[in-house]
Amino acid sequence: MKLATLKDGTRDGQLAVVSRDLKTVAIADAIAPTLQRALDDWQFMAPQLAELYEQLNAGRAVRAFDFDARNCMAPLPRAYQWADGSSYVNHVELVRRARAAQMPESFWHDPLMYQGGSDDFIGPTDDIVVMSEDWGIDFEGEVAVITDDVPMGATPEQAAGHIRLLMLVNDVSLRNLIPAELAKGFGFLQSKPATAFSPVAVTPDELGPAWRDGRIHLPLRATWNNDLVGQPNAGDDMVFSFPQLIAHLAKTRNVRAGSIIGSGTVSNKDARRGYTCIAEKRALEMIGGGELTTPFMRFGDNIRLDMRDAAGKSIFGAIDQKVVQGEPPLSR
Repeated sequence: MKLATLKDGTRDGQLAVVSRDLKTVAIADAIAPTLQRALDDWQFMAPQLAELYEQLNAGRAVRAFDFDARNCMAPLPRAYQWADGSSYVNHVELVRRARAAQMPESFWHDPLMYQGGSDDFIGPTDDIVVMSEDWGIDFEGEVAVITDDVPMGATPEQAAGHIRLLMLVNDVSLRNLIPAELAKGFGFLQSKPATAFSPVAVTPDELGPAWRDGRIHLPLRATWNNDLVGQPNAGDDMVFSFPQLIAHLAKTRNVRAGSIIGSGTVSNKDARRGYTCIAEKRALEMIGGGELTTPFMRFGDNIRLDMRDAAGKSIFGAIDQKVVQGEPPLSR
């Protein structure tokens, strides 16, 4: 099934079920008010949501109306945890090579992961608000999963059974703030502003044979200012599967329902498939010719991230955002 959270003026929005073709939607408030509430009691709530989903697809849902991604918040507008991995080691290797930094061998068998801010996600068509272009504004196309409760010490095989939903991600980065932050030894903070997610989150069965071995085997399309700049396959070159990432996160703690785990920037070794973040394009330029020619994003730029099935139809709906300049808050 496909689930969305609609804007209703509250922090957590209103849970809704979206049809498979992304054309109609039905409010699910009679089942659960929010997605977090559904995840907290998934075994009880999911069958009811699935029944509403089938009614919606058959044109029998009461109070169904047209679906518009502009009315969507992130599927989880705020989450108990957002942990982003770096499964596409090719991306890490390229970025490090571009600055003549050696990559530790451990990166190939021990996942990288950071904890991002999860109190204020933004919706799929919300603006990317940044105070300054000098900060190096970059998009990052990723995929992510949402789990139910995962016990501490779960194996990858056990973790696989706790994946409930999948989404697309725009994990915006402010590249020029990253070096100083990493030099402090504590990781990202200001350089990782609010993350955006796709209009809908889908259960794994919606992906059919494209969902296997804990990976989504479909291209992620990145369109920057109406130019298709990349369509790497999210299943290829993903060194760590989602079950492995979840097990890594659960090594020393319980992972609670509503936790989001990201894949990291989708990247393929075949550079002809393009890129889903500007930093990777710039890394290739630096490695190939020693000169950077691709700028970071400017105010007014647009980024669109989408993933389509074998028939060419959007699965998650598109993340479609514009970069705008922020303003300091008014004094009180």
